[in-house]
Amino acid sequence: MLELDNLRAGYGRVTVLRDVSLRVARDQMVGLLGANGAGKTTLIRAVSGLAAIHGGEIRFLGRPITKATPQALVRRGLVQVPQGRLLFSEMSARENLEMGAYLLGEREFDEQLALVHALFPILRERAYQSAGLLSGGEQQMLAVGRALMAKPRCLLLDEPSLGLAPKVFDAIIDVVRKIHARGIPVLIAEQNARKVLQFADYCYVLENGRVALEGKPESLSADAEIRASYLGAS
Repeated sequence: MLELDNLRAGYGRVTVLRDVSLRVARDQMVGLLGANGAGKTTLIRAVSGLAAIHGGEIRFLGRPITKATPQALVRRGLVQVPQGRLLFSEMSARENLEMGAYLLGEREFDEQLALVHALFPILRERAYQSAGLLSGGEQQMLAVGRALMAKPRCLLLDEPSLGLAPKVFDAIIDVVRKIHARGIPVLIAEQNARKVLQFADYCYVLENGRVALEGKPESLSADAEIRASYLGAS
């Protein structure tokens, strides 16, 4: 579904990612782990067309997208939930969902809105409340819901646990797993390695802009040295 080959990317002339190769299959939830500053957000932004590509290639559904614009990528079904949520705070929850649905016709809009409300019933209750007045957890639900309104074929999540209590993050992940069960592959960049290792099918660990480790969660979790050095787990 999504392939990165020897990707180098960053901002302006500054290279953050160096020779990163990564795969997300159609049936996978893939974790992108690493400490703050490892390059996780840059990778998500590069895939979304929001960071400068300095070399290598990105392919989506078998086609090169290295030079594609962000709006073209959304039209193809590659949709990001950004770090920090980046909602339109003075607009209502319903209006934020509408902002994610600009590609949809009326019937598709109604279908996607029904799906979002089924996954996040609180967004129906808060439909006409300003997004800036929602709790942190409700805002994250709204950010995921807005992405779903674009009918993604692959979902990118950047640090969804940021600023959330553990129980709220657990609730968000439960919904993400339901989304994945509907046939949508997921790439999730997250510092909370312990949680991601519980549900991901495969994981990559970034360190200083490079892939330091990769493997199935059970193999990464089983190595005490790996846990101590890269995953922040005892």
